[in-house]
Amino acid sequence: MKILVCISHVPDTTTKIKFTADNKLDTAGVQFIIGPYDDYALARAVEIAGETSGTVTVLNVGGADTEPTIRKALAIGADDAIRVDAEPVDAMFVAKQIVEVAKQENYDMILMGRESSDYNGGLVHGLVAEMLGMPSIAPCMKLDLNGNTATLSREIEGGKEELEVQLPFVAGCQEPIAEWKIPNMRGIMSARKKPLKVVPAVDTENVTSYDAFSLPPAKGDCKMVEPDNMTELVRLLKEEAKVI
Repeated sequence: MKILVCISHVPDTTTKIKFTADNKLDTAGVQFIIGPYDDYALARAVEIAGETSGTVTVLNVGGADTEPTIRKALAIGADDAIRVDAEPVDAMFVAKQIVEVAKQENYDMILMGRESSDYNGGLVHGLVAEMLGMPSIAPCMKLDLNGNTATLSREIEGGKEELEVQLPFVAGCQEPIAEWKIPNMRGIMSARKKPLKVVPAVDTENVTSYDAFSLPPAKGDCKMVEPDNMTELVRLLKEEAKVI
């Protein structure tokens, strides 16, 4: 069983976001972590590898500054890692880099978070699956394996859906697929010696551009409306909130 887990390198969710004068993310003092949803995918992959005597390879698209994050994934239980040496541009760029790596090996499953916690696009797993001609399941909340058949559970409108899929496949994961794993001292020590291969990015055509980044407007004062005063509520929604 060969599992590829794609992880993102994102600011800690408690980070107070700031921008520089030239309208870029100010990374000064920012703690970067594995994408929280990717952490769930990694935890389940490590469990499955343990059950099947399989291997877990971690993949990240990013610069050298992401290597501490990759090493943490190795400390959690991944066997080796690949870093595509490029700054991620958009979901299509990242997906094409993942596909290029995946084509080099016959991975039985490709797991990642349902979305990264910085851009929250939720596109990469679907793009990767489409380009590889594999089924894509997201958000995957449960994953069990029986031979070459996987049983997955995912959230749908108004409930949950269980389905079976043959290997190989791509899944975008979320809780409660597994409990987060915290690296122990033995894992941290062994992670230093695990292989981390750096490969160049493949050329791709940019399909996304950003004009500017900005913080959301500050919250205004809260206006309370009496429950039976529908006229005033409608007026506020129409004239001030401008949502109707």
